[in-house]
Amino acid sequence: MYQRRIAQTILTKRLASSRVLVVEGPKACGKTTLARRVARSEVLLDVDANARRAVALDPALVLEGKTPRLIDEWQVEPAIWNHLRRAVDARGRPGQFILTGSAVPVDDITRHTGAGRISRLRLRTMSLFESGHSSAKVSLRALLAGRFANCADSGLDFGEMVERLCIGGWPAHYKLPLKAALNAQRDYLHEIQRSDIARVDGVRRDPSMVARILRSLARNVAMPVTVRTIAADASGTNGALSDDTVRDCLSALCRLMIVEEQPAWFTHLRSRSVLRKSAKRHFADPSLAVAALGATPDRLVGDLNLLGLLFESLVFRDLSVYADAADAQVYHYRDNTGLEVDAVVEDRSGAWCALEVKLGADQVDEAAATLLKFRERVNLKKRGAPGAIGVIVSTGYGYQRKDGVAVIPVGALCP
Repeated sequence: MYQRRIAQTILTKRLASSRVLVVEGPKACGKTTLARRVARSEVLLDVDANARRAVALDPALVLEGKTPRLIDEWQVEPAIWNHLRRAVDARGRPGQFILTGSAVPVDDITRHTGAGRISRLRLRTMSLFESGHSSAKVSLRALLAGRFANCADSGLDFGEMVERLCIGGWPAHYKLPLKAALNAQRDYLHEIQRSDIARVDGVRRDPSMVARILRSLARNVAMPVTVRTIAADASGTNGALSDDTVRDCLSALCRLMIVEEQPAWFTHLRSRSVLRKSAKRHFADPSLAVAALGATPDRLVGDLNLLGLLFESLVFRDLSVYADAADAQVYHYRDNTGLEVDAVVEDRSGAWCALEVKLGADQVDEAAATLLKFRERVNLKKRGAPGAIGVIVSTGYGYQRKDGVAVIPVGALCP
């Protein structure tokens, strides 16, 4: 059964103004299923050998059909882009094609010749709201607008939260039993290591080396870790990896959309603090980090520091899904004094909110102090006041403290 995605509304709106919509995301996140909700004809290039032969003869042949026309895994035959560009220029109407792909072509030709023609939509795995594990009492849009209402316990307890983190938001897996889902994520990573990563740029990489880099990323998830640190951490029996080797591998993983970077937030400060530019790295879904480590819920509960980082990564995924619906982006803040804020969400109008992510209620006071200090550091006259500052926790009730800091259970969030 189709589980309605937040991105469906975004897709429909984008098609109304763009001639071509490119839906990008990791393999198996639901791109084709989503596009089929809107498309009136389709061609599946990854499984249709006849279509690929037609592209070799005359790429225009596969462009004919009722519109919007879905061209699935179009990067398999990237030469099709120039013909598609000419077709939409000749037709001059929006909503002509939906392209889906789980890898960005090496030269990424659409970014050079798609101006005025295309729009892009990043599809992520399902949020807790989309998979039915959120009470939807706290809206991100409302937080950006300065509105927050207390809410009852979301019903998502700690054990279930950890299990959802391990199972992930994959449309084909989110209803599987825990053990089957864990096996599915490990198989997914094995395919990335063995073959998928080579298809991005044609470079053959040692699968065991890729596995070590993935494990290092998992150990350092939600942290602005340097390439050099990953290289040292992922060294094997043949010695240390070079920074360039790790950098190239990370680039390929980003092209596969297995790894996503959370950029740093830049703003006007009242103090002389220096803003740091390093991005945090996350897996496309926190379940992949669990798989890279070979972990289980029981093992994670025994390592609360690691579980806290994975929980932050889950929150980043959900906030990113909700932010897309609000035309916003999720950043992080870090300066040279050591002050860090896990998530700063800013929309196109400049409205923003700042959020810390903590596993337990016993960490709320510390997180609130960080947020209040951060707000004092931002030059609000130039930047404008935040719509909200809040602490996202794993369970419990939603309420606003006397100091104005909201406490928000992850199982209550929604767009």
